[in-house]
Amino acid sequence: MRISQDFAPTSPDTGRAAFGRRPVRGRAGAALTAAVALALLLTGCGGGDGSAPKAARSSADADRVEPLAAAPAPKLPVTVDSADGKKVTIGSTDRIVPLTGSLSEIVFTLGFGKQVVARDITATFEQAEKLPVVTRAHDVSAESVLSLKPTVVLADTTTGPAEAIHQIRDAGIPLVVVEPAKGLDDVGRRIDTVAEVLGVPAAGTELKKRTESRIAAVQKTIPDHADGKKPRVAFLYLRGSASVYLLGGAESGASSLLEAAGAVDAGKTSGLDKDFTAITSEALAKAAPDAILLMSKGLDSVGGTDGLVKIPGIAETPAGMDRRIVSIDDGVLLNYGPRTDRVLAEIVEQLYPKGGKGQ
Repeated sequence: MRISQDFAPTSPDTGRAAFGRRPVRGRAGAALTAAVALALLLTGCGGGDGSAPKAARSSADADRVEPLAAAPAPKLPVTVDSADGKKVTIGSTDRIVPLTGSLSEIVFTLGFGKQVVARDITATFEQAEKLPVVTRAHDVSAESVLSLKPTVVLADTTTGPAEAIHQIRDAGIPLVVVEPAKGLDDVGRRIDTVAEVLGVPAAGTELKKRTESRIAAVQKTIPDHADGKKPRVAFLYLRGSASVYLLGGAESGASSLLEAAGAVDAGKTSGLDKDFTAITSEALAKAAPDAILLMSKGLDSVGGTDGLVKIPGIAETPAGMDRRIVSIDDGVLLNYGPRTDRVLAEIVEQLYPKGGKGQ
C-alpha cells in the first residue's frame, strides 16, 4: 500500500483491515513500525482546456486546487454503496467533512469548497487551510466531527480509529467510505465516486475528463531517452528525526507515477514486491537508481541533498553520485486526484532537466 500524508507505511501480507492502519512487517520489523508511527505523529504526515500545466508554477499555485468553472447543483437525495458494504443515503451537501486530504481535493475541485466545514490534517492546500482540523495526529476525533453537525462525511478504508467511524454513524450522520487510490488508474474512479455521493455525477465526468486530459498532455512532454533506456528511479520515504529510512517497492504507490513519467521503479524491478523495506546498502545496490524520488519533508528531515548522500549506500548509487533528486510536496505526491497532472509535470521537469534530454 502507498504512503502519503494520508497513510502510514503498510504491508500487504497482513491484509487490509477496514478503518485501521496495518503495521510494517518483514525485514523492517517491529522497531521500524514504532519508528514510523512516531515519525508520522511528529510530522503530521492531491482551466479546463486540457493543456499541460507548467511544472514551474509558484508554490502558491501548487498549494491551490482549481475548481470547475461552474459550481454544480446537486440532485439529492442519492443512495450510494459505501466501500465497507453499507448503503448510505445522502440528503444534503450543506455541511461536508472529508476525512483525508485527497478526498478534500476532489470535493473542493468539484465546486463544493464553501460547504466544507472541516478538514483532515493532511488537507494542506490553500483553500482548506483555515478550516478546523478534526483529526489528532492521524486519528479522527468523532467528537470534533459531530460538533460541526455535518450532513455528509467522506472517509476511506484507512480512516480510523474504527470506534470514531462507528460513533459518527451511530449519531445518524451519512458516512461514505471510498476505496483509496493506488495509481493513476484509480483517479477517475475516485472522482466519479465522490461526485456520485454529492449528487453531481455530470460534474464528476467533466472533472475526470479534465484531469485525464491534462495527465495525457503532460506525458506527451516526456523526451525520448537518448540511449533507449528508461531512468531507474527509487522512491524513498524518510523521516530523519525518527530514523525512518524506507525504500519503496511494488506496493509503495509510486510505481504508477514513475511509469507514467517514462521511468522505471527501481525498487519494484529489483524484486521488492511489497510496499517498503528498510534501506540497506545491499538493497540500494540492487536497485541501482539513476534518480531518487522523495517527499519534500522527507528530504528536509535528513538535511537536504547533502544529508541524503550521507545515508549508507546512497552515495554509491548512480543517483547519489550524480546527486539526481526529484522532490515533490508531501501533500500531493501520492494523492492521485485532480492535481496529479501537476505532480507528474514536476516529476518530468526534475527528472529531465532543461527540457531535457532523455537519460
